Amino acid sequence: MPGTRKAVEASGTPTVTISFAGFNRAWAAWIADRLERRGTAVVRQRWDPRAEEPLEELLRDLALSRGRVLIVLSDWYFQLGPRSHEEWNRALREVVAADPDRFAAVCVTTATLPGATAVLGAADLTNVGAEEAERRLLTRLGLPADPLPEPAGTRQGPRYPADPSEVWGGVPRRNVRFTGREELLSSVYRTLQDAGSGAGVVTLHGMPGVGKTQLAAEYVYRFGSEYDVVWWVPADRRALYRQKLAELAPELGLSTGAEYGERLRAVRDALRRGEPHSHWLLVLDGADEPGNISDLVPIGPGHVLITSRNRKWSEYNSHLVGVPVYSRDESVAFIRRRAPRLSRPEAGRLAEALEDLPLLLDQTAGWLNDSDMSVEEYIQLLEGGIDQDVVKVSADFPLAFQTAWSILLNKLKETVPESVDLLRLCSFFAPGSIPVRLLREMPPGELPEQISGLMNDPLLWNKAIAQLRQYSVVRLESHETAGEEASSGESLYMHRMVHQIVGKDMAERDRREFVDVVRRALVHADPGRPIDTRLWPAYAEITPHLKWADVLTSTDPAVHGLVLNCLRYLYLSGEYRAGIKLGGRAVRAWRELLGENHPRLWDLTYNYANLLRAVGDYAGTEAIERAAVDRLRAERGAHDLEHLRAAGGLAADLRGLGRYDEALEISGWILAAYRELLGDQDSRTLNAQNNLAISLRLLGRYEESLDLNRRTLDSRRRLLRLRHTWTLFSEINYATDLRLLGRYADALSLQNQSVRVHRMVLGPDNPQTLRAEHNLALCHYRSGDRERASALFTRALERCERVLGEDDPLTMMVAATQSCFAREHGDIDRARDISERVTEAYVAMLGEDHPFVAGTRANHALILRNVGERDQAHDLLEQALAAMTRAVGENHPWSLGCAINASALRNLVGDPESAAALTGVVVGRATEALGRTHPLTLSARIAHAADLRGLRERQRAEKIEGEALGDLSATLGAQHVHTVSARSRNRPYWDFEPPIV
Repeated sequence: MPGTRKAVEASGTPTVTISFAGFNRAWAAWIADRLERRGTAVVRQRWDPRAEEPLEELLRDLALSRGRVLIVLSDWYFQLGPRSHEEWNRALREVVAADPDRFAAVCVTTATLPGATAVLGAADLTNVGAEEAERRLLTRLGLPADPLPEPAGTRQGPRYPADPSEVWGGVPRRNVRFTGREELLSSVYRTLQDAGSGAGVVTLHGMPGVGKTQLAAEYVYRFGSEYDVVWWVPADRRALYRQKLAELAPELGLSTGAEYGERLRAVRDALRRGEPHSHWLLVLDGADEPGNISDLVPIGPGHVLITSRNRKWSEYNSHLVGVPVYSRDESVAFIRRRAPRLSRPEAGRLAEALEDLPLLLDQTAGWLNDSDMSVEEYIQLLEGGIDQDVVKVSADFPLAFQTAWSILLNKLKETVPESVDLLRLCSFFAPGSIPVRLLREMPPGELPEQISGLMNDPLLWNKAIAQLRQYSVVRLESHETAGEEASSGESLYMHRMVHQIVGKDMAERDRREFVDVVRRALVHADPGRPIDTRLWPAYAEITPHLKWADVLTSTDPAVHGLVLNCLRYLYLSGEYRAGIKLGGRAVRAWRELLGENHPRLWDLTYNYANLLRAVGDYAGTEAIERAAVDRLRAERGAHDLEHLRAAGGLAADLRGLGRYDEALEISGWILAAYRELLGDQDSRTLNAQNNLAISLRLLGRYEESLDLNRRTLDSRRRLLRLRHTWTLFSEINYATDLRLLGRYADALSLQNQSVRVHRMVLGPDNPQTLRAEHNLALCHYRSGDRERASALFTRALERCERVLGEDDPLTMMVAATQSCFAREHGDIDRARDISERVTEAYVAMLGEDHPFVAGTRANHALILRNVGERDQAHDLLEQALAAMTRAVGENHPWSLGCAINASALRNLVGDPESAAALTGVVVGRATEALGRTHPLTLSARIAHAADLRGLRERQRAEKIEGEALGDLSATLGAQHVHTVSARSRNRPYWDFEPPIV
């Protein structure tokens, strides 16, 4: 370094040392950039004086710096230490006034500064634009101020601190009392910068109350000028996280529909690509359950900063940065700024008593400064003076917190007792973001007298909130409004530590009254139509609060309706895991509260089973539905509508479990019962007819399924509307049957049109839309348009994985066919990877004996064949053939397809006689089951001809092959890919496609 300094001085390059408080890092970075562009050497030196060192000595040391010393003046610069204005005035007069040419300054605050700062002749950079600020800076340093041309293209260097990022949202107000943490902030910054574009994810982890959120917010304000996009997202609940992240879409200028699943996908794609902005920062606050949101964390050229109590983020490619309690020096500095009347020794004793926990220091010092109580008296109270039964609230909380909170609560009761009522109301919402406006929006007549005064008097309301904010019990959540009072009715943030303890000493009568108010507020906020995707943000906001409002213990029918609507929303929006947790708790609670036979319980069971079935828990849903069927049948009879609905769910479970014959039997008598009770054209009858068709298709009875689906589709088009969800679902089913029967052109025409309507009506990420797109991809594939099929397969799988997760049944269905496509079109490694994952997932979900397991293993055997592992492929395929035959019978199309593939492997391992015998049998069975010209039968005939040719029975082979080629040309066309392939004597194969169940 000495050599560098001499070289700089010798070259005549001017040097400036910038002295700045860490709080003003953004200004220091911008000033350094402006000076370096003009050839000035810059040294940045953070001002962080130790309290025990004389200020005069510190300023003399600063004067030893290279070149001129430029001080960035702000109230923060003078608070560090902390030091009084009198101390500063003495030091400035003694050191700076004696050598004024060594020092210069710029001022970036409008706060009152020590009077002696006049000696610095500071250039005022407040309330001016970037160009004028640069001119004033250069003039103050005596440097040429002629404007320099800015480089073309993207922004270069740090942003002017007074200019906001191009996109900025959700960030809490800056904590002007933020103290210390300099090394932590630097560590986070270095870690994110060093990560490059591959894994810029850092997790701030630590126990509650250590200031993880405040640290993340301070990082945003210090380093935000380096980002074009800064977006803060609450991440404690998946549904709310998805909603808030999706709200970034319009801010980025992305063209999407109103459905937030589509917006979420667009946002993640844009962040991953770095378009339109590559410098972005996403903050995920309160992400204590990594498994809930890890699949939704974007990875790209930007950075992700997470706050969490959970160290498991390290398992998700995140760098962990531990956030401890304050160091003692930080505690003392913070207390003295929060409570200036306390001396340094007093602050030290208080910090020791409160175990240096930032949240506790903030709350205690805030009110202690306004109190006549001495630190010694307060510590005596902490040691048991007012509460001999001090208990530890949680393993995460310090022992002192309970008593400290009791003292603070007494202070609140004495000053603004209404603030305690508001606080207790908030405790019946979920911790974190609390939509208190829902309370203000309730009809006045529904509020008890004790609460109505608070809700209906804006002055009292704002006074209560101001009191809570003064002592850091809550903070405001609105970020964009200019006036705090205008925003005070929107949303508050309550720390989970405060939330957990606030209701501890609440009288039971008050508890009942407050929880009832919150329940009614949630009921009033229920839009009432969970099927309407435009209302999903409202449900995303209210659903997390159900648990804390203890809605499951309510006997109010309106509250029951709220629970059922939220369950329906969670199912329709794809939030299956959250729905299952809520549904499971509700079933247990309502059985005890309402009794086994209450009508609401059957509604609840229906919605809960839908959620379980959506994630493939068919065994779990079978147990639920079978119990409901047995009880309802015994008590109400076989023709009771509730019984029939439960039986329909049971049939769906049996289809999921691969028990297709049982499902068919139940589906048949359900349809007959509905026809007898309601007639042919009732929507419930048509639903039963739809389900019977699915059972027939799963048994390979495609013609019968087609006939039922055609009739169902015609009736739904006539009775409902062309764009109704059920009508669109019938179109998928009908097009699927057409495709399975080899009528590819008809299937493609219908499904292509239906997909366009699905995207328009349901949105591109709705599970039903994804099913439609997947079937369209298969239609293109079977029709020979491999390019369009490839794009659709990729699109459908990507969306399924992002919206539903890798282990979702729909995702696995799409992945299985994507693997087959990749196998045949040049990406055998990807095909193998997907195939192994899907097969393992099916085994875990459905068990070894399920036909889906046999089918996907048959697909995997073809991959092994392609990579030269012939013996392993042969063994696996023989096992799959035997398992499939046991599961669905020897005449089922799936068994016949497995047999066609097995015959090919028998040839490869040197057993042509067995191969020919097998295809000969398959031809007869396929002709009987599917017809002579069905594509599967034609594949069997072509394969049999090839096997006979291998046995040198050429005459028979030629005859069979010629007839099959003629039927192929007549059925699919002379130029169809299957016909061309057969004419070229490429042996046919069969792909297992997991169907809708």
